Amino acid sequence: MPVSANTCRLRKARVSEQGRIYLLTAGTHQRQPVFADWRLGRLLVNQLRCADESTSITSMAWVVMPDHLHWLFELNNGTLAELMCRLKSRSSRSINRVRGVQDRVWQRGYHDRALRRDEDIKGAARYIVMNPLRAGLVRRVGDYPLWDAI
Repeated sequence: MPVSANTCRLRKARVSEQGRIYLLTAGTHQRQPVFADWRLGRLLVNQLRCADESTSITSMAWVVMPDHLHWLFELNNGTLAELMCRLKSRSSRSINRVRGVQDRVWQRGYHDRALRRDEDIKGAARYIVMNPLRAGLVRRVGDYPLWDAI
């Protein structure tokens, strides 16, 4: 599938502030349960870790659900658009390579919410890691393989 010039351009009014904490959600294309295969989920996890190691963000919590990602992080440098373009592009390439296809993995865009420092960041992290339990995927959070929190 050819990449258009607008592939990485997202909502025009989006603001990215260094030092701000964001709760981000991104869905798979047509809500396909791509990450129900935990091995494909680990490919996305590798990209989350690469973003953290690049120092552009500091991850606080994330969970890779079968058809979406929740991610809580502090933006250190760059923009949300750059971060998400890089994450989606690199994860799509590695997932498609393993599957031997050239399919679209992600929905266009993503949802982000900036949190204030005085908000309950710990509560937001708990909400994220409890997703597999609420979805009925596991009986205990520790049984789900695709999450992490600091």
